[in-house]
Amino acid sequence: MLSGCAHSTLLLSEYKVNMKILISGSHGLVGKALVKSLEAEGHEIFRLVRHAPVSDSEIEWSPDRYSIALARLDGFDAVVHLAGESIASGRWDDEQKRKIRESRVKGTKLLSDALANLARPPKTLISASAIGYYGNRGDEMLTETSSPGDDFLAGVCVEWEKATAHAAEKGIRVVNARFGIILDSGGGALAKMLTPFRMGVGGEIGGGKQWMSWIALDDVVGAIEYVLATETVKGPVNFVAPNPVRNAEFTKTLGNVLSRPTIFPIPAFGVRLVFGEMADALLLSSQRVESALLKDAAYQFDYPQLEGALRHIL
Repeated sequence: MLSGCAHSTLLLSEYKVNMKILISGSHGLVGKALVKSLEAEGHEIFRLVRHAPVSDSEIEWSPDRYSIALARLDGFDAVVHLAGESIASGRWDDEQKRKIRESRVKGTKLLSDALANLARPPKTLISASAIGYYGNRGDEMLTETSSPGDDFLAGVCVEWEKATAHAAEKGIRVVNARFGIILDSGGGALAKMLTPFRMGVGGEIGGGKQWMSWIALDDVVGAIEYVLATETVKGPVNFVAPNPVRNAEFTKTLGNVLSRPTIFPIPAFGVRLVFGEMADALLLSSQRVESALLKDAAYQFDYPQLEGALRHIL
């Protein structure tokens, strides 16, 4: 079992033994880790899949065709919705932006509408979102009550979260999980950084002053399980560690953990040249985010400090 789940395991078990949980995006970075942890605790896991089911634990859906096997959704205790087109899989041309938006908004609305029309709906829906909701905010401290930004990604996140409205109106406890930069060696941003940093050619990006609000994958899983068990938590929740850092500090810390120099900075214009619009949203944007609701709910992070998280991961 993932070590990051230690704080939530007992509480989730007390909440309901052998919960029946449906998960979309179960083959992604978060989904794989979450399924592994929940199954190790004895919960019954089902997966939403985009192909013909090959086992009884798979349920077919197609957001593109707006279809889902409605009859098989009845009677779940909780649903965790993680599916969506990767935002870092290529340059953001018009077609890629359409895929990013529709994969999140259409899929979430389909699932929300389906759950709201069930005779026995789940008590809880945890639906993924992102701290991209806030846009580029400089040094401003951001909490769940902060206003949204005005760039493309912020607009997607606003629509994404609104797509859960039908489920919330029907009395399902909806949690919009605004994920920060998820750190793990097996995928996500950190995995892409490791090769240049290990080669000694890593460095600050765009001057290094932008804030990075990060969270270790173990704590993502632990916090999801904690939220599943804590019925008072609902609405937007920032899934970020308590100590965000500037890009310069992140760079220095990663170099120290890997025992490599970090003397090759990448100027902002160079990042934009390579990545286009995505550079400003993902690499140059500054988001100093606090998880006020996880703090109020007394979730205890296993990895609250960046260096400890990186040493554990690497």
